[in-house]
Amino acid sequence: MKLRCERDVLVEALSTAGRAVASRGGALPVLSGVRLEVKGDQLHLAGSDLDLTIQVEVTVAGQDDGICVIPARLAADIVRSLEAGAVTIESDDDEVRIASGRSQFAVRMLPADDFPRLPLLPGAPVANETSDAVTLPGAALADALRQVVRAAGSDDARPVLTGVLMAAEGDGLRLVATDSYRLALRDLPGTSVLREGQSVLVPSRSLAELQRLLTGAEDVTLRLGEHDATFQVGDVRLTTRLIEGEFPNYRALLPSSYPNRLIVGKEALLDALRRVRLLARDQTTAQVRINQRPDGIELTVLAQEVGQATEEVDAKFEGTELTVAFNPNYLIEGVEAVTGDEIQLETIDAFKAAILRGTEAGDYLYLLMPIRVS
Repeated sequence: MKLRCERDVLVEALSTAGRAVASRGGALPVLSGVRLEVKGDQLHLAGSDLDLTIQVEVTVAGQDDGICVIPARLAADIVRSLEAGAVTIESDDDEVRIASGRSQFAVRMLPADDFPRLPLLPGAPVANETSDAVTLPGAALADALRQVVRAAGSDDARPVLTGVLMAAEGDGLRLVATDSYRLALRDLPGTSVLREGQSVLVPSRSLAELQRLLTGAEDVTLRLGEHDATFQVGDVRLTTRLIEGEFPNYRALLPSSYPNRLIVGKEALLDALRRVRLLARDQTTAQVRINQRPDGIELTVLAQEVGQATEEVDAKFEGTELTVAFNPNYLIEGVEAVTGDEIQLETIDAFKAAILRGTEAGDYLYLLMPIRVS
């Protein structure tokens, strides 16, 4: 195999495919590598950890067709370190040589025969599809992922909570994620992806990678298979296994009404929360108390052996005065996710779930469980 390609193009392709590579090869060391295949003037790169696969195609000056697998992180670091200009990559039976200008590297290859079987290349149809390919607006999906993925869990012992539910809702698509302490929900009206009543559970890690790929993209094509989902953005194809299992009944967590309603400026609240959080050193027990009054709110963080922080913020409040406490990090993430200049916080009492949403757009909400005031 032999090819020539501009350094910056090659760095981008290696980095993108490498994001799917297993951080540790484990029992299959080849998973720490990125697969390169040259056919004519097309270079196909792929990285995979068996659950997530990212494939990239770029146009190069191909000289000899062939396949090789090289350590992903090392290859990207080497090419990134080279001076700007053309880079030559050439392989034989044992090693891959990377050269540019006066720089030359020889890297031992990983066994290509051990690399997992790849989904089809970008542009090719997906076998065993359960739905037709649909095109989604890139900016809207990226914004929805930004709002929802943050609420997914990270504990592999509860795999269904590490996923994002994608479900048909009315004439559109609904995304839901929860880690049992908070829940994020976003509707994309008019986006028909699934059949009525159909839903799939997509790993949040895969959707976080998709969010990166969507930067500046006009649209993304989605195809659903029996056990996987494929998202294609330009010349990049991301394929992820779906999570099997029953997602929690999130609808039961959403009260029909709230007696207490607080409206506060988003940036003013964020600034105040970030300041008082400085005293919340113990992340496992940290809490910020919000004393809600008709003339505004008072934020308080108490930290044993450290001190106390208090700040008042102008706000409008309707309801019964109360003090409710939240995990400050979860609260800040919810406020950051809401779009618009004002935040609406709806509460029942100090013990039941509260809802954060914007005062304008009604397609996103962030549910947060309070902490018992200590």
